[in-house]
Amino acid sequence: MAKQSPQHLDASQFTADQQFSADVVIIGSGAGGGIAAELLAKAGLQVLLLEEGAYYDRDDFVMEERWAYPQLYQEAAGRKTRDQAIGILQGRTVGGSTTVNWTTSIRTPQPTLSYWQTEFGLDFSGDNRLSPYFALAEQRLNIHRWPVPPNANNAKLQQGCERLGWEYTVIDRNVNGCANLGYCGMGCPINAKQSMLVSTIPSALTQGARLISRLSVRQLHWQGNQVQSLTAVPVDRFFHPRAEIQVRIQAKHFIVAAGAIGSPALLLRSKVPDPSGRLGKHTYLHPTVISGAVFNEDINGHAGAPQSIYSDQFVWPSDGQAGYKLEVPPLHPVLMATKLTGQAQAHAALMQQFNQLQVTIALLRDGFHPQSQGGSVSLDAQQQPLLDYPISDYLWQGMRRALLSMAELQFAAGAKAVLPIHHQAQQYQSWAEAKSAIAQLAMRPLLQTVVSAHVMGGCNMAANERLGVVNADGQHYQLQNLSIFDGSVLPTSLGANPQLTIYALVWRNTERLISRLRHGSR
Repeated sequence: MAKQSPQHLDASQFTADQQFSADVVIIGSGAGGGIAAELLAKAGLQVLLLEEGAYYDRDDFVMEERWAYPQLYQEAAGRKTRDQAIGILQGRTVGGSTTVNWTTSIRTPQPTLSYWQTEFGLDFSGDNRLSPYFALAEQRLNIHRWPVPPNANNAKLQQGCERLGWEYTVIDRNVNGCANLGYCGMGCPINAKQSMLVSTIPSALTQGARLISRLSVRQLHWQGNQVQSLTAVPVDRFFHPRAEIQVRIQAKHFIVAAGAIGSPALLLRSKVPDPSGRLGKHTYLHPTVISGAVFNEDINGHAGAPQSIYSDQFVWPSDGQAGYKLEVPPLHPVLMATKLTGQAQAHAALMQQFNQLQVTIALLRDGFHPQSQGGSVSLDAQQQPLLDYPISDYLWQGMRRALLSMAELQFAAGAKAVLPIHHQAQQYQSWAEAKSAIAQLAMRPLLQTVVSAHVMGGCNMAANERLGVVNADGQHYQLQNLSIFDGSVLPTSLGANPQLTIYALVWRNTERLISRLRHGSR
C-alpha cells in the first residue's frame, strides 16, 4: 500500500479530529476526480483530493480475486440493487473504477448526444463540441486501437459477427506497455493500464495536490447559494464509516465526483436544494445479460486483454425496441462461479469446463424510452445508499432478444452448446433448440441474471434547472460553488462504456471552472 507522505494521508490512522482547507476539494478519485485534480493542480490551485477507498499501488496487485474484490470494489464486489436482482461491479479505491475496469475506451455515440439535445437542451456542437477533449484525453492516457490479435474469448465474438454479417469493431484501450495478462479487473501489476492511479493522480500530487484516502464524506454544509464546508469520517478495515473521529474541510469550491451512486447519496444526506426533483432519480446501469457457450477447444478467457472486440449491430434499432451492445467479459473463477446458473453437480460440471467456456454479454441501452427511465438512489437507516431499479417489460423483452442474439452468434462461432445465464435455462445443443427455449423463458427478477459495471445518472445535466441538477458545465444550479464531475451527470446511459465520455466532459468542465475561479467566481 502507498505509504503516508506529506502529499498522502491515510485517514484510518487519524487518532483525533482534523481540519483542512483548500482552494478546491474533490470528493472521489475516479475518472472525474482524477482528471480534475491534475488540471486544477497544474493551474496553481491548492487541491485536496478525498477517497473513501484505500491507496494501493502495483506492488499490492497480486492478480488474485480473493484479495482484489474486498479491497478494490464497493461492497466487496457484492453491491446489488435493493431487490438483489442486479449485481453491480463498481470500484472503491484510489483511481476509482479506472483502477479496476477493463480499459475499453469509446467516444460518446453521436445518437446519444443528439438525444440529449432534443430532450435536455444540451448542445455539444460547434464551440461546445467534445471532440477536442476526446483527443486530449486519448493523448494523455495513451488511448489507441488495440494492435494485438484478440484472445479466443473476444475472437469468438468477432468470428460469430463475421459469419452472420454483423458489424463489429476493434476496441481502443488506455494502456501503455500492456503485457496482455488479462487481470485488469484486479488492478494492473505493471502500471500498464493508464488509470487515474498511475497517470493524473501522481501528476497532481507532484504539482502540490494532497490526497486523503480511507475517508468517507458524510455531508456538505451549505447556506444560501454557497457550500461552506464538509464533514467526513475515516472508514474501518471493512470500509464502514467510523463516527468517533470527525474531519472538517473548508474550501472555495467543492467538486463531487463520488460516482453515480455515491454522489447522489452525498447530496441527499446534505439535503441540497432540488427543485427539479431529479436528484437521485434516473440512475442508469446498462443492465447486462450473459450467455455462456462451451467449445471443443480451449478458450482460456482469463488470459489476454479482457475486451478487444465489440459489436454495435443491435445498439440503435429502428423499431423503438431496447438496443444492446455485445461485448465479452474476462473469465476468472470467482467471477464466473458467482454468475453461472445451476446447483451442486450441475454447477460443478460447468466449472470443470472452465477453460472451454466462452462468455458474451449484452449491455442494454437504458434511458431512451418512457419505459426505461432507470432507478433511484435513496438512503438506508445508516445513511448509506440503496439503488432501486425496477426492470420494466420493455427491458425484459430487450433482454430476451439479447439472449437470442448471443446464442445465435455463439453457435455461428462454432459452439457445441450454449447456456443462457437464466435459472430456468439449460445447455442447448443447436441454435434452433436455443431459439425455441429462450422464447419460453420467464423473464423475472432473480430468475434472469442481470449485472452491471456502468452506473450513470442521478445528478443529470440539462439546459435549465427544471430538467436537471447541474448545467452543461457540471455546475449545480442552486449552489454556485458546487460542481459535479462524474458519470452521475449523464442524462441517460450512453450505449458505450463510459470512461472516455467522463474524461472528456470533465476535462472540458474543469477548464471552464478554472476560468471562472481566475475571474473571482466560485
